[in-house]
Amino acid sequence: MSQEAVQEDLLNRALEAIRSWVQVEKTPQPNRVDVVIRREDLLTVVETLKQIQWGYLSAITGMDHPAVELGQEGSAQEGYVEVLYHFCEKDKVLTLRVSVPYSDAVIPSICGILPSATLYERELSEMFGVQIEGTPDTNRLLLPDNWPEGVYPLRKAFTGLEEAKEGSNE
Repeated sequence: MSQEAVQEDLLNRALEAIRSWVQVEKTPQPNRVDVVIRREDLLTVVETLKQIQWGYLSAITGMDHPAVELGQEGSAQEGYVEVLYHFCEKDKVLTLRVSVPYSDAVIPSICGILPSATLYERELSEMFGVQIEGTPDTNRLLLPDNWPEGVYPLRKAFTGLEEAKEGSNE
């Protein structure tokens, strides 16, 4: 098998292993595949990638999607945070995308499967307000201890340090 065929086969091998949990699949670039999965399936999918020894966790990132008003009736779609788990194998990237609504911004920890995820999970919790169930370390990582509860600097609603200072006891 040529080196090129082996490279192309890398993403296909991962996708075949997790296909039954994939709700949406997109290929934004030839060496990248993004898949949408349900939060209930996150641990199973991560465990499956580990079992087939596919890649390594390179990062966990968050994307904030604030509430959107729909129509003239004033109804709104609830805001949510999309959590992205980036796995790499050679030059290939597989991203697991999991959405959690603001009202239930909870996701299971993958530290039991990949202990190295702890720093990423702590950052996600502090900066986006996503609660990580079962994470081994909930200490602050980036923000000062007196940072006000409920203020998440990477959410689009964050307007700056003045908002954070108003909620603190300084």
